[in-house]
Amino acid sequence: MGCVQVTYPVEVRRRALALLARGVSPRQVGVELGVSRMSISGWRSEVGGVVFEEPVGSGRYLSRDERYEIARLYDAEVGVNAIGRALGRSASTISRELNRSGRPPGAPGRPILRGRGYQPEANHQAALKARARPRESKLTRHPELRGWVQNRLDQHYSPEQIAGRLVLEFPDDEVMRISHETIYRAIYVRPRGELRRALRAQLRTGRTRRRRRNTRQTQQPGQIQGAVSIKDRPDDIEGRLVPGHYEGDLVVGPTGTTAAIGTLVERTSGHLTAFHLPLERTTTTTIAGLTAALTRTGWPMLSLTWDRGQEMAGHTGFTIATGIQVYFADPHAPWQRGSNESANGLLREYFPKGTDLAAITNTDIQTAVDQLNNRPRKRHGFRTPNEVLADILAQDQLNPSVATTS
Repeated sequence: MGCVQVTYPVEVRRRALALLARGVSPRQVGVELGVSRMSISGWRSEVGGVVFEEPVGSGRYLSRDERYEIARLYDAEVGVNAIGRALGRSASTISRELNRSGRPPGAPGRPILRGRGYQPEANHQAALKARARPRESKLTRHPELRGWVQNRLDQHYSPEQIAGRLVLEFPDDEVMRISHETIYRAIYVRPRGELRRALRAQLRTGRTRRRRRNTRQTQQPGQIQGAVSIKDRPDDIEGRLVPGHYEGDLVVGPTGTTAAIGTLVERTSGHLTAFHLPLERTTTTTIAGLTAALTRTGWPMLSLTWDRGQEMAGHTGFTIATGIQVYFADPHAPWQRGSNESANGLLREYFPKGTDLAAITNTDIQTAVDQLNNRPRKRHGFRTPNEVLADILAQDQLNPSVATTS
């Protein structure tokens, strides 16, 4: 016996979207309205997972009945404040409504109600037309801006990075300004489908609708002999003021494979260095790959913070050979290596989970690393890690005894 598809009235759909917009969970909406969760999920998907505007009929707009009541009370010479109290509306809402009657739409100045009075039906029809009037978004009005946004989306910039970078690259051009929320709307919201098709967005998450973030992860502890705790790191490392302190980890392939990518992130600039372990990720191969990568880091390594993976069981030999102290994060605390965790997540865009890392090449890895080092970062005022590192290098050349950056 097949499933029977239930068709709900439009008013039920509008009420469901209004509840979702107020933060009510889909399960609670379904219980309150007697609607299946599948239907609610479908309605939410049609607006991209986020209800940006309160639906018509939910109380945001004055109704026809309210406008006729305003006319009745106004003709009876009831004051604006009293009308507002009678309708459960603010006095400013009533005042704006009355002000619209005495002048054409958009005209400035006070209304001239004498002789004409308040016309509820004319005002209601004008409000309906204004509400339904199609409005072109800024991306539609400005092709140059739309093209710039699309180009950066193709380069896997996030909407927030795009919005921040526009200010740096076009400091005197107010046309080249857009909020990250506007970009998200253009991508997700179905009523602007023409923009969605035009943008053909390449969002890094690959999602068809927006979701809440949940970045908390777990980490398997390991027994590392002689491990120096991250709690023993000096304060200058914690403050990110002195360049040269790195965080590292391995990006691994699917279960049953042994290849990996080693990642090193300089804490001050966020500059990423990676090395390939195509055969195995033992402590011997990891230390060898890490040692070879020291010649390619953007800044000489002063310290290294790693997780509790067994691949760094040979950290003592590495420290003796290089003079670089290795610190270890606490078990189940990946946020203590936040820069590296973020970089690994970005690298996964190029090598998703399930990718056999033995099949990729050093060229593939370096291409991804170069793109990430040229991607703007919010914490740097939307400058790129390469730009920040270049500033550090330039400052060091001017004053070799001082290797700090603001």
